[in-house]
Amino acid sequence: MAKNAVKRLDIIVPHEHVADINDILHRHAVGGMSFYDVKGRGRAKNEPVAVGRGVMRYIPEFGHRTKVEVLVSDSTARAIIDDVLKTLGNGKSAIGKIFVYDVSEAYDIGTREKGETAL
Repeated sequence: MAKNAVKRLDIIVPHEHVADINDILHRHAVGGMSFYDVKGRGRAKNEPVAVGRGVMRYIPEFGHRTKVEVLVSDSTARAIIDDVLKTLGNGKSAIGKIFVYDVSEAYDIGTREKGETAL
């Protein structure tokens, strides 16, 4: 592994688990995170939704989740992933996903620091 390697973790979970992710990131001294409401389709089966006066029900094609994006050092990424899997993992695919990306460069605009020190 390269010195000062940076990873981007995209963690997609139901919105009610964002606080759990935030707690995990605080435990690993991660300075910041971004999160977005996202919609999409996956393997999970969506729950039926009442329509109109509640007489009719349908199963929506797309589900709602929250995507958390965080930049971390390479050495911290594995520990965070393990904690997320331990905390949220329940044997069902409906909980969410984690995607890991290599970040070739990272800069702090104000301090001009780069790599891990820019995080």
